[in-house]
Amino acid sequence: EQLVESGGGLVEAGESLRLSCVDSRSIFSTSAVGWFRQQPGKERELVAKIDSSGNRNYGSSTKGRFTISRDNAKNTVLLQIDSLKPEDTAIYFCARYCAGSICSVQPLKWGQGTQVTVSS
Repeated sequence: EQLVESGGGLVEAGESLRLSCVDSRSIFSTSAVGWFRQQPGKERELVAKIDSSGNRNYGSSTKGRFTISRDNAKNTVLLQIDSLKPEDTAIYFCARYCAGSICSVQPLKWGQGTQVTVSS
């Protein structure tokens, strides 16, 4: 049972990145999935969340430049980040809100994260 993020890296301000989260479990298609980030010295925060029907919610600091989407056939959730800023530098994690037969309002299963570094 594993969530694997990819797509991070070192980019310049103004560029775009697309992060990918792939889940090995079939439960993925019926679970809400979220992207979170942890900036240096700060607590982890919600970037975006998408439920099994495709309804999206974004964090208060990430509306506008972030777009979350999912492809249930591929057990994949994507996070598109446009016009990157140095303050977007963080480790980005994806998380699933269901595990086994249990679903929660809090994430239950986390990936290991992917580092995004934005240079000015």
